[in-house]
Amino acid sequence: MRTARVKRRTAETNIVAEVNLDGEGVYDVATGIRFLDHMLATLSKHSLIDINLRAEGDLRHHVIEDVGIVLGRALSEALGERRGIRRFGYAITPMDEALALAAIDLVKRPKPVIKLRTKLDAIEDIPVSELVHFLESLAMSLEAAVHVRVLAGEDDHHKVEAVFKALALALRQAIEQDPRRSGVPSTKESM
Repeated sequence: MRTARVKRRTAETNIVAEVNLDGEGVYDVATGIRFLDHMLATLSKHSLIDINLRAEGDLRHHVIEDVGIVLGRALSEALGERRGIRRFGYAITPMDEALALAAIDLVKRPKPVIKLRTKLDAIEDIPVSELVHFLESLAMSLEAAVHVRVLAGEDDHHKVEAVFKALALALRQAIEQDPRRSGVPSTKESM
């Protein structure tokens, strides 16, 4: 079973995340930040990764950043040596009038490229800059190249939700076991 449990306790935050890559998209998340909880639920539901996550902390920024770090580490640990996976995943996903693209490479060379193209400075209870920071922290801890881009849309909530849905579908594809592959999916024979 490809599962992991990661804890992070600092002077600023206390976070525990459990993931099951071969789950059903069952989630139980509580960060104290409503829109982040909504996006984590969306990520779980559409990636089919079970996510159980609890977070508390002194400041919203610290919680958002550390949730990205802990969730990324948990996903990375659950992937292990990354043998037999597809490695790459991509999706273009609509959310009403919004359209987002996500592409991921689980190569162990972290590189986040995040283009949300929002008009507002905040969505619900999160500044857009902190959503970008969450996605960057997730990509760095997951050790993945993660590209997300809003292609179209008017409503900023819809744009960001389309991004998380696209990311979920891309992640689901990239972590899948490839029945034709037994080793590491790289010409280097190492990730």
